[in-house]
Amino acid sequence: MKGLSHYKPVGPHFIEGSSELLAENHWYAVHTRSRFENKVYNGFISKSIRAFLPRVQVMSRRKDRRKKIMVPMLPGYIFVNVRMDPYTYWDIIKTVGVVRIVNFKGIPVPAKEEEISNLMILDGTDRTVQNRSYMRRGDRVMIMEGPFKGLVGIYVRHKNKADRVVINIELLNRSMEVELEDWLLEKIP
Repeated sequence: MKGLSHYKPVGPHFIEGSSELLAENHWYAVHTRSRFENKVYNGFISKSIRAFLPRVQVMSRRKDRRKKIMVPMLPGYIFVNVRMDPYTYWDIIKTVGVVRIVNFKGIPVPAKEEEISNLMILDGTDRTVQNRSYMRRGDRVMIMEGPFKGLVGIYVRHKNKADRVVINIELLNRSMEVELEDWLLEKIP
């Protein structure tokens, strides 16, 4: 690494600049191919690269039942804790399933320590987490399970502090308000 201590990484190239990125380990977000998070994580571990794949417990949607499973908290992303140098950069990029290291104008950007700490606290929690689009009054939503499965309605409001919401469904030129659990809904773009 002689002569590279005052260079910053820019994609596969290093340019003159401060050595702050090279001086110590930082957490970097790595974008992966869709559903390749575990494969990339295992690839990093086999290369002795310290990796972190935050996972959460969710309720899976099966035809016959609902089951709690562990899934990536941030689909398509995994974090590595490295001292960024040209060799490490290429070692990360060459890992099967890696798309790119999250960067700004070609320079890998370290994640904030506080954000990583928060993710580590949430990682593997036995609480079921729901990661979905924020719904607002007037948004079109579809009911994903239950007797009303497939119905499209308009999100009206969140009811009290419970996990229940009210949606408006139009049938036969009549409007019905339906109250149900928020996890049954999915926002329609």
